[in-house]
Amino acid sequence: MSVVLHKNDLPDDLDLGKIVAIDTETMGLKCHRDRLCLVQLSSGDGTAHLVQMTDSSYKAPNLKNLISNSKVKKIFHFARFDVAVLTYALGVQCPNIYCTKIASRLVRTYTDKHGLRALCNELLGVDLNKQQQSSDWGAAELSSEQMNYAANDVYYLHKIKARLDTMLEREGRREIAQSCFDFIETRAALDVLGDYSDIFEH
Repeated sequence: MSVVLHKNDLPDDLDLGKIVAIDTETMGLKCHRDRLCLVQLSSGDGTAHLVQMTDSSYKAPNLKNLISNSKVKKIFHFARFDVAVLTYALGVQCPNIYCTKIASRLVRTYTDKHGLRALCNELLGVDLNKQQQSSDWGAAELSSEQMNYAANDVYYLHKIKARLDTMLEREGRREIAQSCFDFIETRAALDVLGDYSDIFEH
């Protein structure tokens, strides 16, 4: 795996193709309070591109264009959080989403383990090291351990998607999965608005 670090935006000439895995690292779990520090992207070619957000203005026109491009499918794991963070910080919509966590919960009903580490372990035979998950992502200089951890969060998503797609087709749940993916933008928008933990409750 190759890891490339960029400051504040993607390069003008970088083409990540039509299916891009995306993840984010933040200072915490509340998008109104905790700033976006890092955006990780991979086209599935063995390279992870890390965009370190040191400029709090979040201008990043190339990154924004990619995220808002409806012709580019974006693969996330737990898209609800990442999409809310990107929507709030960058001020863009994020159409054409695929969420590996939702797909897993629809077809891996034999387990309650739907985290990325569990998916990598079962579907790909890979044991992810999650030691850096709670580290300081706002640091001016990221450690090599942090960068490798961040890269791993997008490096395997294309392969996981392929395995889950086969299972969704086998179980006849592709259409309901797509409906769930289509709703993520709305669910994330509710999260950005505030305390709508479950708008469908009584």
